Amino acid sequence: MKKIYKALTKDQVSRGVVFSSTLSNARTEQPEDIIHEVFQRERDKDRIIRNLKDDSFFDDGPWAYNIIRREV
Repeated sequence: MKKIYKALTKDQVSRGVVFSSTLSNARTEQPEDIIHEVFQRERDKDRIIRNLKDDSFFDDGPWAYNIIRREV
């Protein structure tokens, strides 16, 4: 699985998102993909972000990419 790093969208920034992760078969998020978002107000956000970056559990899964959006 390859990681693709992108900036957060304007919508995500306006909602207080600091990090998002999407497992996908395409290089961009698709409507059927589930996006996991981490918000500034979350108590354990550093641990959550670390877990979302560690996609090794999904290496044998059907996804090719982990699209990571974060603050630039």
